[in-house]
Amino acid sequence: MAANNGKPPILLQQAGRGPFAPSLSPFPLKLETYLRMAKLEYKNSHERKRSKKGKIPFIEFEGEEVNDSSLIIEFLNDKYKIDLNSHLTSSERGIARAFQKMAEENLYWCVALHRWVYDNKDWMKDVVGVPKLFVWIVGRKIKSEAEGQGIGRHSYEEMIRIEEGDIKAMSDFLDTKPFFFGDKPCETDCALFGQLSQLRWQLPGTKAEYFVNEKYTNLRDYCDRMKTTFWPDWDDCITHGDKNNIPKS
Repeated sequence: MAANNGKPPILLQQAGRGPFAPSLSPFPLKLETYLRMAKLEYKNSHERKRSKKGKIPFIEFEGEEVNDSSLIIEFLNDKYKIDLNSHLTSSERGIARAFQKMAEENLYWCVALHRWVYDNKDWMKDVVGVPKLFVWIVGRKIKSEAEGQGIGRHSYEEMIRIEEGDIKAMSDFLDTKPFFFGDKPCETDCALFGQLSQLRWQLPGTKAEYFVNEKYTNLRDYCDRMKTTFWPDWDDCITHGDKNNIPKS
């Protein structure tokens, strides 16, 4: 990592590591990938500490607390004069924002419903080590919030059609490019990788996993490419499905 212009390392507060990707949430993975792409020095804290707003992940920087993954990136861009989208045209910047919003405000809820409501509950208990009662409590909360967002009001089959539509759109746009906007990754790649990594590695047995790993395989290859490029220490940042293995990095 590059030095932070004489400033102390950024402290990234997040929950513990995931079994097969560095986080079970797409947002810490988005932030860490951004920090690596931007070559900013940072440290992780896995104490599950919440911000004053009750949010996680968040960062602590020079005595200041910053919440929300997108606002954190804007904050750091301003502090360090970073623009990972400098190679994008104004039109491409608009498209990038639209894809990010689609992934983070639509596909995200499909992932959450798979994991906590429909498909992955036993996996969360048996592999991740989440207590059965906690899975039930979170499942009720996710179902209620997804109904408020709208996607939770659909049947499972309707949700799958919505989900595949988002995934296909990403696959069609990516096509054969190394990254979403060409040969060079941008800020939106951090966000899309954060979401797609959950489908690629941490939704076993679901339609979401099938779509990325078997049907729209350019997205699978894209995830592997992002992993190789920005996460050479990936294996040191996951639990490998061992509930007793707690990476410290």
